[in-house]
Amino acid sequence: MNEIYMMTIITNRGMREKFISFFQKNDIQITISTLGAGTANSAILDYLGVEKTEKAIYFAFVTRNTWKNLKKELYRKMNIDIPGRGIAFLIPMSSMGGKKALYYLTAGQDVVIEEESVLKETEYELLVTIANAGYMETIMDAARSANAPGGTVVHAKGTGMEHARKFLGISLAEEKEMIFIVVRSGQKNPIMKAIMEQAGTESPAGAVVFSLPVTSTAGLRMVEEMEG
Repeated sequence: MNEIYMMTIITNRGMREKFISFFQKNDIQITISTLGAGTANSAILDYLGVEKTEKAIYFAFVTRNTWKNLKKELYRKMNIDIPGRGIAFLIPMSSMGGKKALYYLTAGQDVVIEEESVLKETEYELLVTIANAGYMETIMDAARSANAPGGTVVHAKGTGMEHARKFLGISLAEEKEMIFIVVRSGQKNPIMKAIMEQAGTESPAGAVVFSLPVTSTAGLRMVEEMEG
């Protein structure tokens, strides 16, 4: 599935309405949005001529062809090259928890389904689970049943509820949680399977899970190392 990427856009919160309109005009389904804050120091802000601002963060799933067209529009319509306006980047996906979730996340795009792809010598992968709020423990219990280590939770807001009903046949809550778990590549499939079976789209948790390649780590102590 190396034709699919998680696109991340970080922009000032004051640009939210403009970006949402931009996404709609380009038929991009923003799966998750959340809030953050910039960390640049005052010297950098003064140099760029911008003020310290709170940020809006958007996640969507795009193919390479979609990104090529969208990138041009980000420059042409949103002037993303202006300092302080925002940044956009892609992260390659390595696997997806089920075709239903895949088509939900990439609706309207021509998707090439290939064999699972992992960057060479990738020892770890990041499992990302998007679920309805309040089901973090359900997700982690499912993951731990397949010997997963601990995770990190980010509270966010889901979008495209009608879109979810169309492709998943379920009603999703607007409030979301994103659970991040770093695992060894060999552990990934059993953990993803456990989450899908115990907390997937047909359950109240409504979880969608996918993985991203991790090329380097520091400070990770996996379960088997701590128990050894």
